[in-house]
Amino acid sequence: MDLPNRPRRNRKGPGVRALTRETLLSAGDFVLPLFLHDLAIDEAIESMPGCTRWSLDGLVKEAGEALALGIPAVVLFPAIDESLKTKKAEESHNSGGLVPRAIRALKEALPELVVMTDVALDPYNIDGHDGIVEDGEILNDETVEVLCMQAVCQANAGADIIAPSDMMDGRVAALREALDAAGHEQVSICCYTAKYASAYYGPFRGALGSAPKAGDKKTYQMDPANRREALRELILDENEGADIVMVKPAGAYLDIISDVRKHTTLPVAAYQVSGEYLMIKSASADGWLNEEAVMMESLIAIKRSGADIILTYFAKDAAKLLLS
Repeated sequence: MDLPNRPRRNRKGPGVRALTRETLLSAGDFVLPLFLHDLAIDEAIESMPGCTRWSLDGLVKEAGEALALGIPAVVLFPAIDESLKTKKAEESHNSGGLVPRAIRALKEALPELVVMTDVALDPYNIDGHDGIVEDGEILNDETVEVLCMQAVCQANAGADIIAPSDMMDGRVAALREALDAAGHEQVSICCYTAKYASAYYGPFRGALGSAPKAGDKKTYQMDPANRREALRELILDENEGADIVMVKPAGAYLDIISDVRKHTTLPVAAYQVSGEYLMIKSASADGWLNEEAVMMESLIAIKRSGADIILTYFAKDAAKLLLS
């Protein structure tokens, strides 16, 4: 055939494929989510094979291993004892609580590690919601007041980035004002800009015991059917002072990641959530998928769609493959 254009020429060998590759993945793209609890032992998480609820000592060791692989950051998710949960989530801003102690331990042992913290009330709230509940309603403004205290508490302990995942209106501006007033102008806000009311979160809630006791999160997390609404949230978060914007989940929302990337100059993060992780793990365990190949393909897809930063439970496994 007389063909002037033969795209296969750019695929003919590994060297040429490397030269023409459009999307590059590196360990420096990853944030490793870490679960922790206030016990002296490390505990495997039944709902998330390969993941662990870490003691403080185990947490520091795991974060150190991640850092050695080139993963620059971790994000912390605490499993809080039921006895400490209250209606107004006071434990969330206890300076002697689990998360502040974990931040201090990490920063003392690994000062170069970027420590990101979750800002939301569901781990501390007896109702299991991201906000304060009264007569079945999630109170927006009252919740934001507590989130501000939580963020300042975490910043005081040494957090580098606070990540509000609550989806309350106006919280980015309030958090920025509270952090600045407390002398934490250099603490960044990585905002969950488009966090959807997704069915993919189930294994995570099992890991933390943080599922809602009643109702659901659809009055504050976004409707999975909505696309343009993500851009409305993006405009608000940018105007309120977000430093990084995030889409969650990632795999089923690549169109949203792409939209957000096209409409902002800010770094875009995406969270490959527990359900995405577990589907790959489960199908691979049964021999239907090649875990390493599908893991890497899923991460490339997230990066290709426009994410600069990927929160993933596969961070260490992927980093090891990238180094091999």
